[in-house]
Amino acid sequence: MTSPQQSSFYGLGIAPGLLQVLDSLKFTVPTPIQHKAIPIAIEGKDIIGIAQTGTGKTLAFGIPMIQRLAQKKGKGLVLAPTRELALQINDALAKLTSTFRMKSAVIIGGESMHQQLQALRNSPRILIATPGRLIDHLEQRNTRLDDVAILVLDEADRMLDMGFAPQIERILRLIPKDRQTMLFSATMPASIVKIAAAYMQLPVRTEIAPTGTTAERVSQELFVVSKDRKDRLLGEILTRYTASVLLFVRTKRGAQKVTRHLRTTGHPAAEIHANRSLSQRKEALAGFKSGKYRILVATDIAARGIDVTGIELVVNYDLPDDPENYVHRIGRTGRAGREGHAITFATPDQGNDVQGIEKIIRTSIPLAQHPGLPAERFSSVPQRGHAPQQQRRQQQHPQQRRSFGGTRHFGYPRRHRR
Repeated sequence: MTSPQQSSFYGLGIAPGLLQVLDSLKFTVPTPIQHKAIPIAIEGKDIIGIAQTGTGKTLAFGIPMIQRLAQKKGKGLVLAPTRELALQINDALAKLTSTFRMKSAVIIGGESMHQQLQALRNSPRILIATPGRLIDHLEQRNTRLDDVAILVLDEADRMLDMGFAPQIERILRLIPKDRQTMLFSATMPASIVKIAAAYMQLPVRTEIAPTGTTAERVSQELFVVSKDRKDRLLGEILTRYTASVLLFVRTKRGAQKVTRHLRTTGHPAAEIHANRSLSQRKEALAGFKSGKYRILVATDIAARGIDVTGIELVVNYDLPDDPENYVHRIGRTGRAGREGHAITFATPDQGNDVQGIEKIIRTSIPLAQHPGLPAERFSSVPQRGHAPQQQRRQQQHPQQRRSFGGTRHFGYPRRHRR
């Protein structure tokens, strides 16, 4: 239940003009990260915001940045790990900046350098960029960073996971030291602590959920299945589940293979990964949003780059290379207060990998068994603890733990069944 103090954007220090824009957009109740971060950021303080994916972090930094840029000289810079996320940030901020005639420019790979140069020549107040392409423009002297007053590092842990640390440090050295820095992340690894110590000024840390906590309203289940039976199990799931599906695989080749299989079996599917051009990725995402494609097959490049409301099922066809990515993957469902469901496939030899994920999320993923497939189990069964927290979750969300005939066979919520 929302507390009275958290029931509206009023009282957070937001200027009347921005409040009017939020009202017109029907943004009435701030999310927890927005409620905590906005007042701190509006004061100009450095902030580290730790929150699950899908909790409204863009407005948490966007509202203070726009308000402060309206009051002072300089520009804002938002660094993001992927092209898709950068475009989504720009779309979200554009709804607020249009009223203030505040221009923005998106600087990402895969698009025309010439068009981006034209956008930079229009003196944008906000730059939204991926690190590599921004450095390309800096090297060609198309833009400069000595007038950046506000810096946002969005999905900072993901940027570091993707190997952007050298580029980020290079960019940080070019920005004035007296800037305001806002860092948002779903996890808090040591690399983030290092950046905070070196480049931030007494940052205020606000944490909505413990690092690695999965979305509260996402139910989960785990199938132990041999590699050669994955497609059969997937087919069974898709016949019993009719909603939109975001399906994660580990490799680009795997994404292509699974997408071809889905299409040949009559399922409208698209793929999104690093081998696809930006225009192909845009088309796939737009088609998934519109319903043209029921299933979007993605590698982890999309784990935090897809902001689509209404994804009801996430399928981890492959386990992620990094167990922390499990949190980001299943965070694509159950967004904006909705309920969601996540199904994970693990092969019998991946017991230790599952244990690594459960250590991150601090709970056991319920095991499930499809009645039409042979029972399989881990070849070396890990110690699967965390029962007290799992029991608490079942007590809090009993509707998410129902199963056929009282046993855990295809135990996703009844609302998803035909």
